[in-house]
Amino acid sequence: MPRVYVSSVIEAPIAKVWDKIRDFNALPRWHPRIRDSRIENGEPSDKVGCVRDFNLQNGDRIREKLLGMSDYDMFCTYAILESPMPLTDYVATLRLTPVTDGNVTFAEWTAEFECADEVADELVDGISTNVFQAGFSALQRNLAV
Repeated sequence: MPRVYVSSVIEAPIAKVWDKIRDFNALPRWHPRIRDSRIENGEPSDKVGCVRDFNLQNGDRIREKLLGMSDYDMFCTYAILESPMPLTDYVATLRLTPVTDGNVTFAEWTAEFECADEVADELVDGISTNVFQAGFSALQRNLAV
C-alpha cells in the first residue's frame, strides 16, 4: 500500500490556517490546482459524510467524502470516491499542529491507497508534489504574516 507524507511549516497562526482549510468545499479558494467545487445535496461543508465534487484546472473531476473532522485536533480525513487516477481505497488526512515558538503552524498531509505496482511511484510523486506541497505552498503565500 503506497503512502504519501508531506509536511511543512506555514508562517501563520494555526487559527488562520485552520479557518482556510476546515471548509471542505473551500479548495478553490486556497489550492491553485482546483477550479471549482460544490457539496452534493446541499449539505453543510463541515458535516461528516458530505461529498465534495470538484474539477481540477485541467478539467479532471474528483469526488471525495469527508470521513472525519475535528476543530479541537484540527484535522480532516477524507476518501476519494471517484478520480481519473488509477487508484482505489484512497484515504487522506490533513492535520495542523501549533508551533508555539514563533506562532506558526506545522502542517502534515498523508494519504494511503491501493494501485498497481507499476504506477505507485508516479502516483506518490504526483500527489506529494502537485497536491500536497502545492497546497502548502499556496497557503504559505496567502497567509504569511
